[in-house]
Amino acid sequence: MLVRRLKEEEIREALIIAKVCFHSRTEDISKVEPDRFEKEAEQWGAFDDDGTLIARIQNDRYQSNLDGKTVENGGIGGVSTLPEYRRGGAVRKIFEALLPEARKNGEVISTLYPFSHAFYRKFGYETLVHQNIYEMTPEVLKDYHFYGTAAMFRPGDSVTPYTELYQAFTAHRNLALRRNDEYMKEEWLYEDPYKSRRFSYLLSEGGKPCAYVIFQDLQHDPQAILKVEEAVFRDRNGFLALLGFLSRFSADYGTIRLPLPTDIDLLSLIRSERSYSIKKSPRQDYMIRVVNAEKLLGAIRVPEGESFVIRVNDELLPGNCGFFRVTGGVSENLVERTEDPADLTVSEKALGQMAAGGIGLSEALLREDVEITGNTALLECVFRRKAIYIMDHF
Repeated sequence: MLVRRLKEEEIREALIIAKVCFHSRTEDISKVEPDRFEKEAEQWGAFDDDGTLIARIQNDRYQSNLDGKTVENGGIGGVSTLPEYRRGGAVRKIFEALLPEARKNGEVISTLYPFSHAFYRKFGYETLVHQNIYEMTPEVLKDYHFYGTAAMFRPGDSVTPYTELYQAFTAHRNLALRRNDEYMKEEWLYEDPYKSRRFSYLLSEGGKPCAYVIFQDLQHDPQAILKVEEAVFRDRNGFLALLGFLSRFSADYGTIRLPLPTDIDLLSLIRSERSYSIKKSPRQDYMIRVVNAEKLLGAIRVPEGESFVIRVNDELLPGNCGFFRVTGGVSENLVERTEDPADLTVSEKALGQMAAGGIGLSEALLREDVEITGNTALLECVFRRKAIYIMDHF
C-alpha cells in the first residue's frame, strides 16, 4: 500500500470516494470538481498495489486560540475508504504518514468531528464536550424584550461588525478558530438567505453592535424549527438582547434550538416560568490530538516562574514522548527535556483533552492513562476546566 499527498489532478477522485462514503447524491458524477478550499487543503490518499486510490483524508490548516495564544491547528475531514477496501488499515497508514508531516509543518494540535470516538482514539484523538444545545418553545423567552435595532445581513453590508463581535466573544475561549472578514463572509454570512433559508441578524443598542445570531429555518411538521447556527454577544446586554430577539418568533416557530458554549449554562441564568420545559443536550462530537507536545506545553497558561515535570506517552508520534520540565513565562513557557522524575504522567489523548480545558485534573485522574506523583496544587491550577468554543465545521 502506497500513502502520499495527492496531486491536484487526483483530488477529484478523492471527492468521489467521499461522495460514496458519505451518501451524497449527485446528478452527474462527471461534473464533480474540487473547489478552491479543497485545492488549498492537504489531500492525502492510500493506493493499492494496482495504483487505485482507495482511501483519502483532507487536512485543513487553521489557527486556534489556546490560553490567549494562537496555535496551528490541523482540521481533519473527509476521512473515507471505499467499502470494498475497508478494514485493510488504509486510514491508519494515512494517519501514520500525515501526523509526522503535520508536526514538521508546525501543527500543534489536530482536531476533527468523529463518526466514532473509539475509531479515532486508535490514532490518539480524545473527546471534548464543547457545547450544549438548548431546545425550547419561543414562549419560554416571552419575558425577555429587545428594544434596539436588528438588521438582516444583505449583499454589500459590512462584515466587520460580525467579525469583531466574534473575536471579542472568543478571545478567552480555547480552540475557537481565528476568523477574518473574508472567512466570515465566505463561511458564515450567506448572501441569499431566501434561497438557503439561513438568516443572519446583527443586533445593536445605542448604535453599537452587541450581538449577532445566525439561524437556519427548518420546515419540520407540525411546526418549523429555528435552528441557531451561531449566537455571539459582547456582554450581558448583548446576551439579553439575543434572548429578547429570539422571543419575537413565537408566531413563526414551534421550537428554538440554541447552542451555547459549556461555560454559559442557560438553565442557571434563565428567568422564565417555563424554564423546566427547556431540554439540554451536550455535544461531544469533537476530538483533539496533540501533534507537538513541546509547543502545546509552551502555550498553556502556567504561573510565571512556577514549574512542573510531565511525562508524555505517544504511540504514533515518538517525538512527543519523554519527560518535559515546563516553567511558566510571560509570553510563553520554557519547555525543556529532563531526566528528573515526573510530577504527572499522561498519554497523548489525555494531554490534548487536559490542555484544552475539556476536563480538570481531578477528573483526569479518573482516567487510566493519567498518574500524579507530586506538585498537585500547581497542576490543579494549570489543568482545570476552561471555556471552549467550537462552531466551525470542516
